[in-house]
Amino acid sequence: MKTPEIAIGCDHAGFEYKELVKEYLTSEGFSVKDFGTNSAASVDYPDFVHPLAESIEKGETGLGILICGSANGVAITANKHQKIRAAIAWQLELASLARQHNDANVLCLPARFISAEDAKKFAMTFISTDFEGGRHQNRVDKIARC
Repeated sequence: MKTPEIAIGCDHAGFEYKELVKEYLTSEGFSVKDFGTNSAASVDYPDFVHPLAESIEKGETGLGILICGSANGVAITANKHQKIRAAIAWQLELASLARQHNDANVLCLPARFISAEDAKKFAMTFISTDFEGGRHQNRVDKIARC
C-alpha cells in the first residue's frame, strides 16, 4: 500500500524547520506536499493552515505537519476544521501519544522551543505511530460537535 502524501506548512517563524523536516522526510522516502510559506518573510499563518487542513479533510493528503513559533496559532486554526485533530508537541512522547491516544492527524511544532533535530524526530515519530483504538476510539468519537 502506498503511503499517503504528507502535508506540511508553516509561517515565517517555522520556515527554516519546515524546509529541514521536508528534506528529511523526502530523504526517508515520503512524498511531501508543501503548502508554504516559502520564505522567512512575515505572513499570516491561517493563509497556509486552512489549505493544508482542507487537503486532509478531502483525503488529498494523509497526515499533516504545521510549524510556527509557538505552535499555538497553527493548532488553533487547524482545529477549526471539523475533521482535523491537531496536537502540539514539544517532547517526543507527546508526538507519539497524539497519534496513539488521540488519533491526531496534524502535528504542530513550536520552532522557537525545540531544536531542528527534535523537529525531525517528532515528525517521524508522529508519522510512524499508529492510533491504538480500543478505549481511545470512544473518546475520539466524542470530540466532534456539529
